[in-house]
Amino acid sequence: MALKVELKPHEKIIIGSCVITNTEQRAKILIEGERIPILREKDILTPASADTPAKLLYLAVQLMYIAQDPQEHHAVYFDVMRNLLDAMPSSGIVIQEINNHILNGDYYKALKESKRLIAMEAELLDEARARKAQKGAA
Repeated sequence: MALKVELKPHEKIIIGSCVITNTEQRAKILIEGERIPILREKDILTPASADTPAKLLYLAVQLMYIAQDPQEHHAVYFDVMRNLLDAMPSSGIVIQEINNHILNGDYYKALKESKRLIAMEAELLDEARARKAQKGAA
């Protein structure tokens, strides 16, 4: 099955283990192949931007997704996952979904679930900041 991708000027995309950077003009590409890892720039997380536990988990899943041997990153993933469960027990259901996708070798779906986890974490952090601001104003 082919995937059509339109890249903005200077946008990056990871295809397999290659980082491709578009030139100054918009480009349309057609990618054919089976089970080739593809990540658009907006979905790529760098170690520097993985500044929360949920983002660290996403980064671990991302590394598994683009790796030739995903199991090389399983130990890191499971360490981060345990820490995240300790810090955010409410994440258990989503983490179980991520684990199921990983066990089935569907790392792209695991990435999508990891994005849900990042959104949950952001919501919890926003609520905590609002409570702290209310206490400070009182």
